[in-house]
Amino acid sequence: MTAGVSSISFVIAGFILAPLMIGIINKTKAFIGGRTGAPFLQLYFDLMKLLQKGGVYSVTTGWIFRGAPSVVLASVGVVLLLVPITTSGAVFSFNGDIFLFAGLLALARLAMILAAMDTGSAFEGMGASREAMISAISEPSLLLMWVALAVITGELSIAGMLGDGLNPAWTSASGPAIVLLLVALFLLMLAENARIPVDDPTTHLELTMIHEVMILDHSGPDLGFLTYAAALKLWIFAALLVNIVLSLYAGPLWAAALLFGVGMIATAVVIALVESTMARLRMIQVPELLTIAVGLSALSAAIAVGVR
Repeated sequence: MTAGVSSISFVIAGFILAPLMIGIINKTKAFIGGRTGAPFLQLYFDLMKLLQKGGVYSVTTGWIFRGAPSVVLASVGVVLLLVPITTSGAVFSFNGDIFLFAGLLALARLAMILAAMDTGSAFEGMGASREAMISAISEPSLLLMWVALAVITGELSIAGMLGDGLNPAWTSASGPAIVLLLVALFLLMLAENARIPVDDPTTHLELTMIHEVMILDHSGPDLGFLTYAAALKLWIFAALLVNIVLSLYAGPLWAAALLFGVGMIATAVVIALVESTMARLRMIQVPELLTIAVGLSALSAAIAVGVR
């Protein structure tokens, strides 16, 4: 299997299996809580049901509200094409694609914020302001993470940063910088995907919601697009985390692909453990958690520059 074919195959697998990761998280949380829980494939059933329904639109909303779900899904879908799986490379890769990665995620967030504000609802406006606050702190951490990886590997593309060049860095003086990156990326993954302790994806209390309150007025296919995009985004951040860990492995591609699958399942289980053992933070404490992620990314970049 050539690198190009394998990259496309893994991306297709990501589009197909992303909702399953949510199912693993929910099933694990149910098991820990002593419940049966929904089936692993429940999100697939929900998406099919939503796509078969019609949309309901308030007279207050306009074209921004109607177009935002498509923009969000398209943006996150393109980001997935930039993410490599082990050493197979990415479908699209070029120097500086980290800025496209960050820009597309920012575009998706902007579309959601504008759609929430377009409803004229005080609750959705509140969620939009909280989302903007989180992005203002989390995005510097993401960019500092890319800076650290660029310094460590000497590469300027995502595929290059997560490729073979990262393997020898584990056993060099850059090893501590990579460990700090992993911790920062895990915190960033929880924040960017509205997971506990930053947000509770299962809550129905408007005063405590961030992501969920922003999509209250969406229905039918629009809600399906946003739900699927959220699953893809979680898959993307988990894939980045697993790729960094798998850079330790230098075996054949088929074995690396198998380990990647195991790593994604393990990541889902860890997320479920965090959400089962922690409570959601108070809103004033969320910036403190994100500041820790920024600090860890900055320290990682500083160590990488010092070693270089």
